[in-house]
Amino acid sequence: MKWLGRRQSDNVEDRRGVSGGKVALGGGVIGIIILLLNVFGGETGQTVGNVLEQMQGGQQTQTEAAAPLSKEDEEMGNFVRVILADNEDIWNKIFTENGMTYKNPKLVLFRGSVNTACGGASSASGPFYCPGDQKVYMDLGFFEELKNKFGAKGGDFAIAYVIAHEIGHHVQTLLGTSAKMRQEQEGKSEAEANKLSVALELQADFYAGVWSHYNEKNLDVGDIEEALSAANAVGDDAIQSKMQGHVVPDSFTHGTSEQRMYWFKKGFKTGDIKQGDTFDEIR
Repeated sequence: MKWLGRRQSDNVEDRRGVSGGKVALGGGVIGIIILLLNVFGGETGQTVGNVLEQMQGGQQTQTEAAAPLSKEDEEMGNFVRVILADNEDIWNKIFTENGMTYKNPKLVLFRGSVNTACGGASSASGPFYCPGDQKVYMDLGFFEELKNKFGAKGGDFAIAYVIAHEIGHHVQTLLGTSAKMRQEQEGKSEAEANKLSVALELQADFYAGVWSHYNEKNLDVGDIEEALSAANAVGDDAIQSKMQGHVVPDSFTHGTSEQRMYWFKKGFKTGDIKQGDTFDEIR
């Protein structure tokens, strides 16, 4: 992606060089499974860190030491600032064109663990959005796990896609979609509630595609393929098949690989937020 020399957002909080408190050791494959089963956790991802801590109860802990940022760390921070700036510009434009006002969210970079308005979380939560403080939280180490252990292609636009997906959850918060979804989940069976969660996540993928549509002038050859590779790797069916050897559709919370790629591509092709009613498929 063409990003060098472009505007950087002032709404990034870089906490990677700050001591993060206590981090559980020995998570191993349990931590990776939880991370990937809850990747792009939307409004509930922040709870996964608490689940992980319970599963690791009694295991050794250590205080996470502050570490200076390397040149590569600094470059990645600058890249994230550019991607966030692109999201600010594009979503402000879209909201204005539709007679609405967009409020810029914050994005927090951290290592190991982090405290949020939605509670404490660890890197095992994966990237997530917290509506309580309207911030996106990311540990960039997530992307190495995604590439090395689950076969995603990697690349800078995979990161851009994830950021745009989480900003999609912010858009849903501003539009009231998230609150409406939570209301509809009340009194539903777990399977029915999960279907609503899938619709919310697929719409965030669609919004990531819309953002990519408006940002096409800055894309390099292969960028969309990087995003689709990431979407494919984090489909519920792909993760469950790889981790447990079979899939349980009623437990899906984010959508299949095919669904995630489909809705991202639809957003990218149309650039029209009115064509992203993913909830219509489950009504």
